Amino acid sequence: MLGRYYPPQYYTGINNVTGKLIRYTDKEFHTGCNQWELGTVSVRPAVALSPIPKQGGGWLDPTDPAFPTIQYLLSTQGIRDRCHYLFELARANQLAHFRCELSQLETVADYVIQTMQQTYPTGNIPIHSRWRHFEAGGINRIATLNERLAMMDPVEAARSHIDLVVTSVLLDAGAGANWYYHEAETGQVFQRSEGLAVASFHLFLQGGFSSCADRPWQADAIGLQQFTTDRLQQSFQVTDTNPLVGVAGRVALMQRLGAALYQSPELFGVNLPRPGNLVDYLLRNAVSSTQAGTIAMVPASQLLAAILRGFGSIWAGRLTLAGVNLGDVWPHSALPDRGLGAQLVPFHKLSQWLTYSLVEPLQLAGITVTDLEYLTGLPEYRNGGLFVDLGVLRPKYPEVTGQPHTPGSEPIVEWRALTVALLDRLADLVRCRLGLTAAKFPLAKLLEGGTWAAGRRIARELRPGGVPPIQIVSDGTVF
Repeated sequence: MLGRYYPPQYYTGINNVTGKLIRYTDKEFHTGCNQWELGTVSVRPAVALSPIPKQGGGWLDPTDPAFPTIQYLLSTQGIRDRCHYLFELARANQLAHFRCELSQLETVADYVIQTMQQTYPTGNIPIHSRWRHFEAGGINRIATLNERLAMMDPVEAARSHIDLVVTSVLLDAGAGANWYYHEAETGQVFQRSEGLAVASFHLFLQGGFSSCADRPWQADAIGLQQFTTDRLQQSFQVTDTNPLVGVAGRVALMQRLGAALYQSPELFGVNLPRPGNLVDYLLRNAVSSTQAGTIAMVPASQLLAAILRGFGSIWAGRLTLAGVNLGDVWPHSALPDRGLGAQLVPFHKLSQWLTYSLVEPLQLAGITVTDLEYLTGLPEYRNGGLFVDLGVLRPKYPEVTGQPHTPGSEPIVEWRALTVALLDRLADLVRCRLGLTAAKFPLAKLLEGGTWAAGRRIARELRPGGVPPIQIVSDGTVF
């Protein structure tokens, strides 16, 4: 039997004497106030004290009583803690909506390994990333973009790649079962995530997010704020007979993204801000290594912190705390009410999906993203559906699968939390089966090679159109 999962928590810091990147534990982190100590070495936190923007501008005062709670809810440790707490309640059959049959996890592992071996017979599995979807149908579309960027220096090309992936990921919420995209260049038809990726790629290639006619392959604040419903519907081929879920929500998200770029000039630049200017911020704050030439290293936690900080204001209608938009954070009544924010479950699914997806474009600029293991599995309907369809998660009453739910409803929050915890356990089990270490087979490879594809595969085997086992009323900004 698998033991309870206790993931290690480390904070990233920079040694003030050597300038080298170091890690220190939660206990060591909290022993100081303004001066941080690890033994006798003074460090400055590179992530944990990241400023927190407030809605409408300004920053949350670090002395605000809510500051530590918000920091925690914007961390992957907060995600894992809350999700694993609910998982332990599920194991004890103390949740309202799902019971957990851990004995079925072996079946899931078998199914996922089989899926990986079919898709990647050589075992060379890339990390989970939006870039895989740009290759849908066996077409190397990024090569087409790179041809147009050939005269740019590597950093500017990386900016363009980041502009593409940010807009594409944020447009990646579920498309619905009836929408499709016909790619004129290849004659192929794509649906769901691949369809959204291919459609957003061509929209980007056409300059759909740029305000500069002579620089079409970028997404800038003005172009994003001027993005319209008509442009999305035309580019994504939306009609009455080809409906796309959440059109208004997607358009509004692009417009709010444009506004958010102005709010963080240190992240996105002052003159015509772009998501791609994040590369300059990361280069300024990266740690250099000379072990294999000069490499700029950025921990995944630092990248995620920048994303949550820079894009936090784009999520409309979400919970706020002390004037801070929490984003993908939702309440669950089974968590003990021990004070401010104690019953909230963070997920940050799209932000983590974006973090995974930025690894490859940042490599163009010479930046290596490290410590990907601190990110969590993604709580979305393919990963979560896998555990429902193969019997690990058993709904306790028919309405869980018989009627649609909003993203903030307790059955959905519970389902997502259990998905995060189960992905951690499944990763350990699959590694054990394959004789691989976490370094050789990180969670990011399990997501890409196995669980997401396996979730889609089992859904297609069980239901027409491959719809997930639980239906979600999407506004185009969560799933």
